[in-house]
Amino acid sequence: MDILVRQYEEKDAGDFLSMALDLWSDYDRQELNDLIAEARQKQFQILVAANKHDLIGFAMFSIREDYVEGASSSPTGYLEGIYVKPAFRKYGVARTLYEDGEKWVLSHGCIEIGSDTWTWNKGSQKFHVALGFKEEEILVHFIKEIESVKSKNH
Repeated sequence: MDILVRQYEEKDAGDFLSMALDLWSDYDRQELNDLIAEARQKQFQILVAANKHDLIGFAMFSIREDYVEGASSSPTGYLEGIYVKPAFRKYGVARTLYEDGEKWVLSHGCIEIGSDTWTWNKGSQKFHVALGFKEEEILVHFIKEIESVKSKNH
């Protein structure tokens, strides 16, 4: 399978958004457009994979100056997200996207790269391990709705 990996271009917006909505289903189209605009202003790299006819995947990388779980250096590269359309999985597309992104991270002086995934996403966890990532920690987020001080006093 002939796959071309290249930087994201404006002409990719429609196909990219469709794939990104599959990956990040809790976002809406406008939020993803905002994310792309923000990414293009910062130290982000969006790579897309294409066959002869269509975009079939993407990977988004960043350079983080803030704390990255398990990292011993800063800045640290970060795999923000990676997606390959289901029909093109198991052909090495995601690995190729990742490897090209890792080169970009290295070119920015990073010696480590972090990533994350949901605890239920076993396929993603296997993918990360296959790339050489090691599990660092599991984080559980909590939220509690609270009443305002004013409503308690009345």
